[in-house]
Amino acid sequence: MITINTISNFSTIPGFILLGFPGSRQSQILLCVLFSVIYILTLTGNGSIICAVRWDQRLHTPMYILLANFSFLEVCYVTSTVPNMLANFLSDTKVISFSGCFLQFYFFFSLGSAECFFLAIMAFDRYLAICRPLHYPTIMTRHLCNNLVISCWVLGFLWFLVPISIISQMTFCGSRIIDHFLCDPGPLLALTCKKVPMIELVFSILSPLPLIIPFLFIMGSYVLVLAAVLKVPSASGKRKAFSTCGSHLAVVSLFYGSVLVMYGSPTSEHEAGMQKIVTLFYSVLTPLLNPVIYSLRNKDMKKALQKLLGN
Repeated sequence: MITINTISNFSTIPGFILLGFPGSRQSQILLCVLFSVIYILTLTGNGSIICAVRWDQRLHTPMYILLANFSFLEVCYVTSTVPNMLANFLSDTKVISFSGCFLQFYFFFSLGSAECFFLAIMAFDRYLAICRPLHYPTIMTRHLCNNLVISCWVLGFLWFLVPISIISQMTFCGSRIIDHFLCDPGPLLALTCKKVPMIELVFSILSPLPLIIPFLFIMGSYVLVLAAVLKVPSASGKRKAFSTCGSHLAVVSLFYGSVLVMYGSPTSEHEAGMQKIVTLFYSVLTPLLNPVIYSLRNKDMKKALQKLLGN
């Protein structure tokens, strides 16, 4: 395990030191095996949903097209952090290059933003299906669905172009030690040689918006859904309506619950260990659980997965 005392001159390090999860060599190997299994299961689960939607004609509808894109996003999202984390567990130096750190920062937060946008349009899709069922086929056409998907990807990757352009031009001093398993903007800004309040203001304004705006949209959609469901006279109709959006609500709760704990209050209030645990939950464990949530609560998806697996 690397410590501050093992390095005599931090200026010679060609990057940053990601401390990750410090521990003995045996614990590092154990963690590497554990997260390797989680990573493989995540790729398998989300990959199965992508293949099921691709090969089952019954799932060629907007809801499942959005779900397949969301699953592909989850594969990319977890890949932006876990492979480097696994290498870090087995590394003696735990060094990540400047370019590697900046690329991880950009892809991790761009994909996270895209995930928020996808959750918002999936909520919009559920709103149309429940509140405007007769007009749903004419509103949520394949053309509109494709445009929404493209917009989510483009917006997600455009949003953090300015922050990454700014931070990649800055100079860094001191120990260059980041007590995290990924390149987070908070620790990065803390290592800059010169504090620039304007840059910190740009980060504080741009970073929360991809979280807040989609979240408000999701909440608004489900307020309208709830109002429509309460007007349904039969109990079976209400159950059917709630089951239609139950999986999405569970995924939204998992993702936003952990993200809001992490970024909803000042970073200084969280210890480094708690930051890592919460970030680990929404960046690694949530992508693992999402395929389980969608497959367990969806009969069509269960049938498609059984057909895919040959059962």
